[in-house]
Parts: sequence; structure tokens; C-alpha cells
Amino acid sequence: MRHITEEGLNLIKRFEGFSPTVYICPAGWPTIGYGHVVRQGETFEEPISRLDAEVLLKQDVAWAEQAVLRLVDTPLSDGQFDALVSFTFNLGSGALQRSTLRRKVNREEHEDVPREFLRWVWAGGRKLKGLIRRREAEGLLYQSA
Repeated sequence: MRHITEEGLNLIKRFEGFSPTVYICPAGWPTIGYGHVVRQGETFEEPISRLDAEVLLKQDVAWAEQAVLRLVDTPLSDGQFDALVSFTFNLGSGALQRSTLRRKVNREEHEDVPREFLRWVWAGGRKLKGLIRRREAEGLLYQSA
């Protein structure tokens, strides 16, 4: 199975941020490390280390990797794969599945893809600066060799 590169992981880490203790994310979920949603019955000795948080992130990102591999049927460069995994990790596989972004990727209309990322910058009915920056970074990574 294909995996996200260090560059892709670093992009996710940069935008998720690191918390050594559990906090409630904007969506209302208890979260720790680099965006790990704490499941019912799951406990952590706090504070967790960055190394432990990275192990959790690699476990968590596996479902996003699998979703990209399942939903995209065209060859991808590392940058393209990483950008799509970051997008999917942030928004879920349903967003990728129903997106024009995915259709353009599968039709190999790669020049249009960075613009499609920028359609996904809304949360709670508002355009968020953090999401704009993340989608711009994903678009740049998608275009990289």
C-alpha cells in the first residue's frame, strides 16, 4: 500500500497543530496530538510527546490514504497523493468522493485541481483563513513534482 511522504505529513502537522493535552476542537470533538480525535474509552497519559502524537497521526492518516487509493484511478505523483491525503484527512472521504476535485483528478485535468481545492474553505457558513491557507498549501503540493 502507498503511504504519505514526510512532506505530506509535515503539511498535515503544520495545519492541525500539536496539543500535548486533550482539547475540544471547533467541531466539538475531544482531540489530542496532531488532530487525533479521542474515541470513547480511549485514554492518554498527558501530556503526550510529539513522537507519540506522530505515531497516532500515521495510524490516523491510513484511512485517508486508503480512501484516496480507492477513489482515484489515475497515477499520482507523491505531491499529488500527499495533497489529496491531507484534503481527505481534513474533510473526510465523502467530501473527496463527491467533489469536482476528484473528477478533475481522475480526468487528469491537473491544471484545474489547485483551484478546486480552494472551493473547500468554508466551515459553519464562513470562509476561514486557516482553511484558505491549508487549501493553498495543498494546491502547491499537488503541483510539485
